[in-house]
Amino acid sequence: MLEKLPGAIGHALHDVRAGLDAIVFNTLGLRQGTGSISVTSLAFADHAPLPPRYTADGEGLSPPVQWTGVPSNAASLVLVVEDADSPTPHPLVHAIAVDLPAGDGALAEAALASTDTPGTGVHTGRNSYLQAAWLPPDPPPGHGVHRYAFQLFALDAAPTFSQAPGRDEVFDALRAHALASGLLIGTCERPDGSIKIDEAAPVGPVIAG
Repeated sequence: MLEKLPGAIGHALHDVRAGLDAIVFNTLGLRQGTGSISVTSLAFADHAPLPPRYTADGEGLSPPVQWTGVPSNAASLVLVVEDADSPTPHPLVHAIAVDLPAGDGALAEAALASTDTPGTGVHTGRNSYLQAAWLPPDPPPGHGVHRYAFQLFALDAAPTFSQAPGRDEVFDALRAHALASGLLIGTCERPDGSIKIDEAAPVGPVIAG
């Protein structure tokens, strides 16, 4: 969708970003001493680019994510994925998954529903486009690198979430029940596409005539 925006718009908005400080992981205010969960992916390293397969430039599948170090007294897990660099007042929510089983585990590739994929039945909340699905990264051309925060939280209870909970509902549950958290960052950048390769000046001498 955003790949068709003129690169000039991305450049103009380059410094307009929600900010990493505004993601759930950094605004929740977990109690000092809460546990740390290790969140990783077989598809990308921390702070490394997401393969196109998982973005709007590819199949748009949700990537595989796995975790270890969940506290033994956890009752459920919640995953929230946000774009910390969206040119919006608040981070753009790309996915919410609730009622995940407690304990070390994983979400397989395409576990979350997306445009052409039904998912595997994970209880999914609303993204910022009000869809209960994975919203593939789709940064504006020329806006620079976007950081996508995969945030996992362990809860000491299993709250009764609505059918498709939004960020505010999930945030309130986390504030009341979060025991531990973990963070994995994947990046995505769409260069300014206003000058196409086949439109560039030819290499070599130009023959007049």
